[in-house]
Amino acid sequence: MTDAVVTANNGDEIEAEAARRAIEEKTYGFWIGLTSDAIVFALLCAIFVAMAHGTADGPAGDTLFRLPRIFAQTVLLLASSATFGFAGVAIAAGRSRRAVLWLGVTFLLGLGFISAEIAELYSMAAADAGPSRSGYLSAFFTLIGTYGAHVSVGLVWIVLLGCEVGLRGITPFATSRVYRLGLFWHFLVIVWINIFSLVYLPGLL
Repeated sequence: MTDAVVTANNGDEIEAEAARRAIEEKTYGFWIGLTSDAIVFALLCAIFVAMAHGTADGPAGDTLFRLPRIFAQTVLLLASSATFGFAGVAIAAGRSRRAVLWLGVTFLLGLGFISAEIAELYSMAAADAGPSRSGYLSAFFTLIGTYGAHVSVGLVWIVLLGCEVGLRGITPFATSRVYRLGLFWHFLVIVWINIFSLVYLPGLL
């Protein structure tokens, strides 16, 4: 009987150790992926800066950008970063319902950001200021479009993770996924601050 209990305990410890190693490997791989994303955005920002004067006598930021819209987008993203932090705190406290609630609020804020971004790009294209109009606009659409695609991926991830936590509860794997998604989401907020500083702010000034 004692030998059976010891064997069972050893089996549980081996399984827990394997799960811990799997989580660590996924986290390490995620950091590598996040680093590659940072390089991509750095290159796109550098291209935009290099094309800042390549307007081909077309419209530029001073006539295309609208401060109220950009300010609203920035507020939405910063607020979503805070609400995701609240979701992480709820996960750490073992409160799955509250975590799902805050993930839902984060999703709505992110969806509002994407909606504003799509409206901005559509209005620019409708005003004959699409990506084919000049090198400046081509670089702008590429950068903003890539950023929007990343935010959209984050939104899908939030939905999937919210469903997992809501249906299965808080598990070590769910906690690890929330941690990785948090890194990704806060990374996007930092990238947006850089986009605001390099793209929108010079155009508005």
